[in-house]
Amino acid sequence: MAEEIKLTLPPQAEKRHAPRKVQEVKEIEITSREDTLEINSPEVRPWPVTPPPSPDEVMEKVYAARRAEEFGKWCEDNLRMEYNFLKPEALQGYRVLEVGTWKLSGPFACSLLAELGAEVIKVEPPEGDPLRKLTPFGREEYMLEDVYSGEKCGLEFIHECRNKYSITLNLDTEEGQEMFKNLAATVDVIVEYYPPGYMDERGLSYRYLEKINPKLVYCWTGEVGQWGPMKDEVSKFGQPMLDPFGMVACSWVANTGFPPDLLPREKGGNPTRSGPWFADYTAGEQAAVNILAALYWRDEFSGEGQFIETTSAEALMDILDFDITWYGFNASIKARTGSWDPNLNQYAWNPCRDGYMMIGGQTDRLWYRIGMCIERDYPEFGRLIGEDPLLKEVGARNALEALTKTYTLTTRWLREICRKEAEDKLMEYEIAAGPLLFIDEVAEFPHFKYRPWVDTIEDEHYGTLLYAYPPDGFQMRTPARVKWLGRPLGKDNYEIYMKYLGIDQWKLRELEEKGVV
Repeated sequence: MAEEIKLTLPPQAEKRHAPRKVQEVKEIEITSREDTLEINSPEVRPWPVTPPPSPDEVMEKVYAARRAEEFGKWCEDNLRMEYNFLKPEALQGYRVLEVGTWKLSGPFACSLLAELGAEVIKVEPPEGDPLRKLTPFGREEYMLEDVYSGEKCGLEFIHECRNKYSITLNLDTEEGQEMFKNLAATVDVIVEYYPPGYMDERGLSYRYLEKINPKLVYCWTGEVGQWGPMKDEVSKFGQPMLDPFGMVACSWVANTGFPPDLLPREKGGNPTRSGPWFADYTAGEQAAVNILAALYWRDEFSGEGQFIETTSAEALMDILDFDITWYGFNASIKARTGSWDPNLNQYAWNPCRDGYMMIGGQTDRLWYRIGMCIERDYPEFGRLIGEDPLLKEVGARNALEALTKTYTLTTRWLREICRKEAEDKLMEYEIAAGPLLFIDEVAEFPHFKYRPWVDTIEDEHYGTLLYAYPPDGFQMRTPARVKWLGRPLGKDNYEIYMKYLGIDQWKLRELEEKGVV
């Protein structure tokens, strides 16, 4: 039997489920989702609009109602976020240097390590990582402002600066290079995401640093790699290859979007790239896994560090479903299928009156239950099944003609009802279904607030911030946690350089004047 952890909830944690004090919103005028939300006060939208249910309410209404849910209560007693800061950290004692600009793969990898307890030191040029200035549509009003210095920073950068210390260092100077070598001698891991050859030209790549620190694990991340005929290059303007190049290099974009034979090109039949920097985030996740494996090998077996290379194109290639195998199987390119799944009917979202519904009919049992549910309000669906024998067989009903028939009739049914009505009707037949949630609905969904999937943090520099809670935070003994989000440029120069290099504040001021830090 697994050992059960019993912890006393800290007093401050008890406040999390108490009703939050919400500032008065003076004026909100919304006529439709597409309209602009006008809020005169406050500047930051209060969250949550309604508090999540309390643990007592969940115990009484969910767990106590069904004996089978005793395991759910056991999970909550051992995994609740409020206990995380009472538990040890899996990577406590490990030190990581993060160095590079522009990309998100390296920062995301280091965010994951930092959440698990590693001490991550982000090294930026004195002028800062350009990502600090990246903001939607170039609008500064979408940036956060440091309450002390007034320095503005983009939301993306702050989100991936979690739990990290920020120092500045000019790697183009001899003194800066020497300081970096001295720092490298004290760390377990370096995560680098400069263009190929950048660190090697300065004598700071793995082949130089391993002589100083044989136990060093050095991970480089990029789009297509540091070697080979198509290696990562910078443009003639000096700009590095960024996330979209990883997406397009591995057919991810070519595989995404609606097929041109269903929609004219001007109606959306073109390939579609992911909005978020999905390639970089995927590479970052893989980089973190590789680093943990290298640390395990070093600490348990060899005592040696190693060099790791992770690219966004290859990380996406690994999750391209069966595309590459399909090509090898019959020398053809699997066509884009939009939101439809070529293996299943139904298995896609469909538009309804107030948004979209995801419905899953991956088995005969679910398929016929979907039919009975829709037929109750829309008899034509039942007639379709009866009249078309191909729809009665799993393989045959995945043909394009069958998919078109099915989704056409499903959409005709859904367009008359809203998501909540559709979900209630489908749940009566025990059908796998759920609404597509917009981000405001995710932030206010009771289940996601309760676990929480979203939460707030009081950041010293940027105030109250809403953020996505780390998925590795639900561990019984060594959960991840977020201690802070943003970090002003060079905030930790004095602490880090004095602590690890023994540089006093007078020498550091001299280095600042010389442009070394």
